[in-house]
Parts: sequence; structure tokens; C-alpha cells
Amino acid sequence: MSKHKDVTLTEVNESNFLEAMSLRVAESQRSFVADAAGILARGYVFRADRARVYAVQVQNELVGLLLVRDLKEEPACYDLQQLMIDARHQNRGYGTSALGQLLSSLKQEHAFDMVEVCVKKDDTAALHLYEKAGFVDSGYIDEEAADSLNLVYYL
Repeated sequence: MSKHKDVTLTEVNESNFLEAMSLRVAESQRSFVADAAGILARGYVFRADRARVYAVQVQNELVGLLLVRDLKEEPACYDLQQLMIDARHQNRGYGTSALGQLLSSLKQEHAFDMVEVCVKKDDTAALHLYEKAGFVDSGYIDEEAADSLNLVYYL
């Protein structure tokens, strides 16, 4: 997986919260990924599951957000809830780099053996990103999200 040398992941906190809130999803992605407020709210709601919201940062500018939490029910895994790159910063490799850094970090932590992500079948850009990173279709179909694929990455 290619890495963009200037991309880092930093936790969202009181010093970068307002900048994180200013990030915007591309219009074409609104049905696939939550906006910044939604991602931050999910981080709060899933705090009992050790949810972590990271800002994707390039030099001193936030360009995206991602949210991962621990999923303790079977199959126990890291649950990658959201990955968004601001509409103004897309197609520069930032999402690929952020995903690679997250996977490396989770591999080092190794609380679980896999990472799971649920992706809408029509979100071809996201499917390509995750497949390129090494995610594979788990074969599981969630009846409440039959329009989505459940992908897994084995750590």
C-alpha cells in the first residue's frame, strides 16, 4: 500500500475539534459516509467500545477523519466505522495513506486478529481503496444492510 509521506493520524481533541468540524464530504459521497459531525458523534456514542476518532493531517492541516472501535461480539474485531477525506483534498493518496497507517497501528496493538468495514456496494471508490489495501469480502450479509459488503483485513 502506498504511503503519503506527509500524512499523519492525530486524535481529535479540543485543540483541533473546530477544524475537524469544518471538513466536508463530497456531494457524491453523502449517501456513503457520515459528515464530520456524524463521525464525531459516533465516536462519542461508541466510547464504551474504545472508539477513537483520528484526524487525517497533512503537515498542519486536517484533511479527513476516521473512526475505529473495538467490536467485542463475534466476530470480535476492530470495526472501521468511517473514513472520510474532505472534498477539497481527494484523489491525492491521503485516504490510502491514512488507512495504511491505521492498519499498521492496529497490527502493532493486536487486540484483535482482523479489521472489519461495511461498504455500500455502489461506493466503488471505497471498495477499490479497501481491496487495494488487502481487505476481502467476508461473505457475511447483514440483513439490515443488504446493499453493503462486509470486508475484512487480517492482521
